[in-house]
Amino acid sequence: MTQNSGLLERLPDRTGLDRIWSVLPDARLVGGSVRDLLAGVAVHDLDLATPEPPDDVQRRLEEAGIRVIPTGLAHGTVTALLDNAPYEITTLRRDEETDGRHAIVAWTQDWTEDAARRDFTINAMSLDRHDRLHDYFGGREDLQNHRVRFVGDASRRIAEDALRALRFFRFDARYGHCVPDREACQAVSEQLGLIGTLSAERVASELLRILSGPRLNETIGAMASVGLLQVLLPEPDQHALNRLLACEAPVSSLLRLFALCHRNSPELAGRLKLSNADGAKIDAWASAQPVLHPELSDDDLRRLRVLQDLDLLVERSWLLQARLVGAPDIAWGRFRERVQAMPQPAFPLTGKDAIAHGVQPGPGLGQWLKTGRDWWMAHGCLPDRSACLAYLARQK
Repeated sequence: MTQNSGLLERLPDRTGLDRIWSVLPDARLVGGSVRDLLAGVAVHDLDLATPEPPDDVQRRLEEAGIRVIPTGLAHGTVTALLDNAPYEITTLRRDEETDGRHAIVAWTQDWTEDAARRDFTINAMSLDRHDRLHDYFGGREDLQNHRVRFVGDASRRIAEDALRALRFFRFDARYGHCVPDREACQAVSEQLGLIGTLSAERVASELLRILSGPRLNETIGAMASVGLLQVLLPEPDQHALNRLLACEAPVSSLLRLFALCHRNSPELAGRLKLSNADGAKIDAWASAQPVLHPELSDDDLRRLRVLQDLDLLVERSWLLQARLVGAPDIAWGRFRERVQAMPQPAFPLTGKDAIAHGVQPGPGLGQWLKTGRDWWMAHGCLPDRSACLAYLARQK
């Protein structure tokens, strides 16, 4: 179905888009940009498709003085840069062969054929330079009805790329309403065996996007009901996640992942191949040290600031509040205010001070500093340089 839309008027600036259309007049906006223009939400990326083969696209753009980056020529994609803004332009494609992870594609000039290989009807629409909306599978109606459904046969779409099983729940959380599409859920349940063919990195990326999205309680529950959650994460603790959400903690996909998987936290980073930094955070969250409590004294808070990074302290406080209270809590809120307002203490002595006071380089120097630092921390991290030196002088 083709219809005039008035959608281009919603773009705050279409200068770059018009320049591309002056070179590639048959190109169209596709996918998320069209969906979000219809939904009335912010559009972040303007992706286009075009019937011309990628080499021809690159040549035309360069001849027009537009910088081009061949970001994915094997898949028919180049990126045009205009005023530092990227525009991905992909040649129309059809799938020749798929294995659940990768697809072998061929170029086509058939817009319907290209739309048919996309995942969901709301992502299969296109918009041409005349502001005409091309909707081959009822995406506009589905968007209006808050319904996310696969293009064509849901089971086949998942067989083409198993990651679509996760993507379905991410898009349903944002654009759906209440009850996920029955055919889609059935297809996900039937194709759970394909999840194991996906790389851990792809799974982690999609899962973290789900965990940072809206309607998370409903989404995680729906994923569990079809068996997907249990395949992704052994022994997920939905109750612990719900308690964290009930505390109204700031959105953090990694913190939510930890709450959901705290029973298996030692294996979590390796299972999903998370970064070393994320793995270190998970290890810190799993530790009971240093001890946190909302009624700690100012001296204790200063010691905490020395022993652990401020962000980790705040994140651990949310996890403890979720476990111990499971609801908004004035005491834990006040704890965070106090610890965040506390200036970062710094031990006032260095190795130069030790040498200046006759301590020889070597193990003795380290012990001298440790003795002073232990005394400084025992006194609430308040003694200044002179007081610390005076204490150490008395230990000789």
